Amino acid sequence: MLTSRNLRSVCWLRPFRFLSIAVLVSLIAACGGGGGSGGSTSSSTGGNSGNSGNSGSSGGGSPSASPNQQPTAATAANTVPVTVNSGLTGSLPNIPTVSVTVCVAGTSNCQTVNNVQVDTASFGLRLLASSLPASFVSALPVAAAGNGSTLAECTAFADGYTWGTVRSADVKLSGETASAIPIQLIGDLASSTVPTACANFGAAQNTVQDLGANGILGIGVAPHDCGSACTVAANSSYYACPSGANCAKTAVTLAQQVANPVPHFATDNNGVILQMAPVSDSGAPSATGTLVFGIGTQSNNAMSASQTFATDSWGNLSATFNGRTLQAFLDSGSNAFFFADSGLAQCGGNLGTFYCPSTTQGFSATLIPNGSGASGTASFNIANANTLIGNGQNYAANNLGGQFGSSASLDLGLPFFYGRYVYYGQDMTASGGKAPFVAF
Repeated sequence: MLTSRNLRSVCWLRPFRFLSIAVLVSLIAACGGGGGSGGSTSSSTGGNSGNSGNSGSSGGGSPSASPNQQPTAATAANTVPVTVNSGLTGSLPNIPTVSVTVCVAGTSNCQTVNNVQVDTASFGLRLLASSLPASFVSALPVAAAGNGSTLAECTAFADGYTWGTVRSADVKLSGETASAIPIQLIGDLASSTVPTACANFGAAQNTVQDLGANGILGIGVAPHDCGSACTVAANSSYYACPSGANCAKTAVTLAQQVANPVPHFATDNNGVILQMAPVSDSGAPSATGTLVFGIGTQSNNAMSASQTFATDSWGNLSATFNGRTLQAFLDSGSNAFFFADSGLAQCGGNLGTFYCPSTTQGFSATLIPNGSGASGTASFNIANANTLIGNGQNYAANNLGGQFGSSASLDLGLPFFYGRYVYYGQDMTASGGKAPFVAF
């Protein structure tokens, strides 16, 4: 999942969710742009094993060798260890998590929250209120929306939403600190306060079982979670709640929005590198990695990528894939490669629209930067999902794929990251700095 992948600014795909590793419950997606609508929820518990008929299909070709870069040791102050395993629910594959410490701003009153998902396609820290002691939640200042109203946010997904207040906190990741930034606490307001427009997105995603983690660490290229769109009330995902109820949409400044912590670090604040160790092509019970802060700011974060692509302000670029031009994005918050290809057999049954080819298939996409710059290539493989995760023992898979969401997108999810260093350059144009980019 698991991100703040809202419907406002960029097309995002959410991962499959399971009651068990072999029982598909739903796949969560949100695809938009300027308030666009999301893709329909896709789930299957029957025997639907057929293909789904999309144009531009290929079925793939010969597989390529999997990448094999090893992550940097997570021992420096600008590094955090990343873990993929059975997690809190024992049901979701390919969910990278870290530990995050939050403090009442300017104090030593702090709490460390484990199992927070690393999401390179969302922006800002969102924690389940249930992951923190009630006394600590009470100590975190609630942001005001004016006239004494509480500021809350509804984050929308194709199959549901998260709802909770905006708070101010210091966010600490290893030796890096973002001081007094807005974060979201999920599920700290009564369900009776949910606005109708928010409830219309479907079921609440305000618990560990629904979210699959204790929160979401959004560290993509954008400094704020929705930017200029939310400075207009009609487009905003933020709500003013007098006395914590009777909530109505409200405009918010950039400074009020849930903030990506990385640009707020004192140093190492120009980007991140997500380095995941390689895993077996047949899947693995777990995986490890390192999240490195800064690009070219320390001896352990030099730029060594062979391909660099300018993106738009939300991390998107274009791709030529299967004979079509698509929107593409590199997203650690999606637990598979998601794209439409009617030449690949879908698993059906408990695994729904995951792909189950009889043999591993290789794919190659031409990535096209936003604006100027050279195009490049992203190669990946798709194996049989039933073989990879159907045994209920594997939680890491580098070649897991499926179809969901918009047929006009190519989502390079966490499987793309195994054995690679993937770089995200922060959008620093507001202060006269560099434009956003991704690289690997």
